[in-house]
Amino acid sequence: MRKTLTLLAAAAIGLAASQAWAADLPRKAPAYTPPPPPPMTWTGCYIGANIGGAFGRLELDTPAGERSSDGSGFAGGGQIGCDYQFAGGWVIGFRNMFDGTSNNRSRTFTVTTATGTATGTVDFHNRWFDTLTGRLGYAVSPAWLLYFQGGAVWSKVTADLTVTAPGFTGTGSASDTKTGWTIGGGLEWMFAPHWSTFLEGNYMDFGSRDRTVFTPVATACQFGCAFSAKATAATILVGVNYRWGGKGPY
Repeated sequence: MRKTLTLLAAAAIGLAASQAWAADLPRKAPAYTPPPPPPMTWTGCYIGANIGGAFGRLELDTPAGERSSDGSGFAGGGQIGCDYQFAGGWVIGFRNMFDGTSNNRSRTFTVTTATGTATGTVDFHNRWFDTLTGRLGYAVSPAWLLYFQGGAVWSKVTADLTVTAPGFTGTGSASDTKTGWTIGGGLEWMFAPHWSTFLEGNYMDFGSRDRTVFTPVATACQFGCAFSAKATAATILVGVNYRWGGKGPY
């Protein structure tokens, strides 16, 4: 009996010692689980640059009737704006874009009256445009935004008119900053954290300009020839934006 008790005591002591030794062993750290990526949102502000083409149309109303001419040129500049995304994918925002352009159009015409005949040329130049637009879009997927925009446009426009009659050349010009309106839309892709690129098209109406040119007595326009020039333009632009205040797609 005493031998049995001795064996039980030795076993208990050995078990306690093994448990104490196991408690002193270093424990394996749990596997690291990275936090989930932040939800992607278009909320935030941005600044960027763009480049593309400008395509214009000039409609000229002369004493000899209506004339029209189309032209094209380069456009490029920058933009700045902010967006806010609602739950469900809808996005609202505003943007200001300033672009210089080489867009110009030229038109030649003939004026014939009872007092003579004169030829004329009108040259129209769109030097730059500045648009301030509101934007409404929808995130068709987390990184893709389809949007529509519209608002006001200011443009530096010059129109030079030359009328030539026998023995005389008369000129008239208009150069001012004109206020008009613009509408457009496009698609934007957020391809990396804080970076997005877009493709868009816009239509702009710059209104009309009126001028009167006089030529000497016994020639065309001796009592004045009134000319009215109306200009519109369209742009196709690609650009890139740097964004802050929101989250990227990763």
